[in-house]
Amino acid sequence: MAVNLTEKRADELLEIDGIRLFTGRAGIKQQDRDDLALMVLGGEHTVGAVFTQNRFCAAPVHIAKSHLFDQDGVCALVINTGNANAGTGAQGRLDAIKVCAAAAEQVGCQSNQIMPFSTGVILEPLPVDKIVAALPQVRPAFWSDAARAIMTTDTVPKAASRTGLVGEKHTVRATGIAKGSGMIHPNMATMLSFIATDAKVSQPILQLMTQEIADESFNTITVDGDTSTNDSFVIMATGRCGQSEIDNTADPRYAQLKALLGSLALELAQAIVRDGEGATKFITVEVQNAKTREEARKVAYAVAHSPLVKTAFFASDPNLGRLLAAVGYAGIEDLDVDALKMWLDEVLVAENGGRAESYTEEAGQAVMNRPEITVRIDLQRGDTTAAVYTCDLSHEYVSINADYRS
Repeated sequence: MAVNLTEKRADELLEIDGIRLFTGRAGIKQQDRDDLALMVLGGEHTVGAVFTQNRFCAAPVHIAKSHLFDQDGVCALVINTGNANAGTGAQGRLDAIKVCAAAAEQVGCQSNQIMPFSTGVILEPLPVDKIVAALPQVRPAFWSDAARAIMTTDTVPKAASRTGLVGEKHTVRATGIAKGSGMIHPNMATMLSFIATDAKVSQPILQLMTQEIADESFNTITVDGDTSTNDSFVIMATGRCGQSEIDNTADPRYAQLKALLGSLALELAQAIVRDGEGATKFITVEVQNAKTREEARKVAYAVAHSPLVKTAFFASDPNLGRLLAAVGYAGIEDLDVDALKMWLDEVLVAENGGRAESYTEEAGQAVMNRPEITVRIDLQRGDTTAAVYTCDLSHEYVSINADYRS
């Protein structure tokens, strides 16, 4: 069951002028719900995207990368679930191109103007004929429909919206969806996430903004330490809000828009952790006063990745030794363990190289019983802070992944 995460209603999600949504049913793996989504862009829009750094990246990732920077521009995105089209070699790339051609015929553009995305089982051929047959049958949809159509092992559709002033007089709208529940340790983004905004941004600047937002949101989450073959994060800017174009980072509106979209992306990223496979706890690991951001993240991820730490959280067991051990092997060679302090929420649990004198097992247990917990680690060796978001590791996680292909 997802941790403090509920499905957004259709009326809670803002429509974005300049983008049309469609969903359909290809019957790839799920026969009883939509498993295909089509996002069609119109007007003078721009698109930015970042992708998995897994060297065994999926066929649609290869094709989407090449189409992103094509001189003709992007007209539409097509997303299927149930099959990742990963580990499928040259045939997989040909199949992704076939999907692009079918979507292009549907939309009325060139096939190189379609970006394809897939998610699901790896190392199985894409049932391209099912997708091609389903595309002419897609129906107009809301963002809530699209969020549900891109789900795999997710238990809750993930979507959110934002509005905010960008510049002195233009209100900007943004809506995003994401899917992801397992195989989550992004090295750029989540498994799949798409954000649309009516802001007007040049393509090079939007691409830079997308990379920066991914690093501050989707690059701060982990469920199980596995980086997917299909991770993709896309921002689409339709330019319909009436503002002039943001075409450089010195423009004050750049920071305003980045903050707006970054807040939305972080909510979606955290939703993925809240819906982590089998998760019962949502955990923030915050490292303070590190020398560098890289150092802070290294320590945070050491704690967040540890199976022993994650199972202790599942058991609500205040096993402090597991937390301290993870900090110790994070790779900070000159770490002064006597200077380090660590808290579970408001409870100081470690200082002076060991258990805090004020700590009691009862206080630790009370925190560990909560569904949301913050582990705060003060390294006392600099002035940089970083946070990572993770979940516990339960029996259900094993069951879900043991049964995934059945």
